[in-house]
Amino acid sequence: MAGGNTKTILIALGANVGIAAAKFAAAAITGSSAMLTEGVHSLVDSSNQLLLLHGRRRALRPADAQHPFGYGRELYFWSFIVAILVFALGAGVSVYEGVLHILEPEPASNPLVAFVVLAIAAGLEGWSTLAALADFNRARGDRSIWAEIRKSKDTSTLVLLLENAGALVGLAVAALGLTLSLVTGNPFWDGLASVLIGLVLGVLAVVLLYEAKGLLIGESADPALVAAISRSAEAHPGVVKVHRVLTLHLAPEMVTAIISADFDDTISARAVERIVAAIQREVGAQFPIVTRVFVEPRDSRDPPPLP
Repeated sequence: MAGGNTKTILIALGANVGIAAAKFAAAAITGSSAMLTEGVHSLVDSSNQLLLLHGRRRALRPADAQHPFGYGRELYFWSFIVAILVFALGAGVSVYEGVLHILEPEPASNPLVAFVVLAIAAGLEGWSTLAALADFNRARGDRSIWAEIRKSKDTSTLVLLLENAGALVGLAVAALGLTLSLVTGNPFWDGLASVLIGLVLGVLAVVLLYEAKGLLIGESADPALVAAISRSAEAHPGVVKVHRVLTLHLAPEMVTAIISADFDDTISARAVERIVAAIQREVGAQFPIVTRVFVEPRDSRDPPPLP
């Protein structure tokens, strides 16, 4: 599986398209810089969801001669591209518009329209956030939210959750900036709100870039899974010791494992072959996430493998 939930991505896409249209209309009516920034933010989010759907579809393609391990890591590539877009377009445009509005302030008009749009956007973003949070919590288990962000291999769900969290914070900041502008009569606060929204998006984009980069380069599976694979292999008669288990995530639900094991010197090569086949079958059956298993016979007297 390529990870993520297509329904959740489609919910986020539909919500963001509607929100972007409403925000741009409100920005045109009110002249609010923060509202224009929020419109750009929602438009970027909509583009991001399209890229995630594209990456998920490509990641599900079966292995072939050119890519014998499949295309699962395409999802990580497109998630990396999404993080770059959030940083360059979402954060960059927000800060630019905010600074421009601070240097050339322009009072907002028809604030009621802006507040109505912000309220509608908050409702739609909340709906999308709950859907993304449900997917995130299913994988999280008893880990803290931050620990799951660091350990998660499902970048599409992570992107949706952080995007939505940033959107909700941005809406709150936009509403506060517009309120302060109206109360004080100074449009500076509206421009400052845009800058703050850009900084929030920048921080989230850096987190996404860091996590997507690690998975794109290659990350091991959860240590608990690695230990369980080692125990499973070592339990087979004829296996003296499992030296180490190397794992690599090729997709959120696709792991390749290499097991380095020492076999009893008194058994025949044919017996070793049977044990290797049994280990591969059992590991695949016990841990469906492990789609490829390779067993490397290694004598304990050999020099230790490189780390």
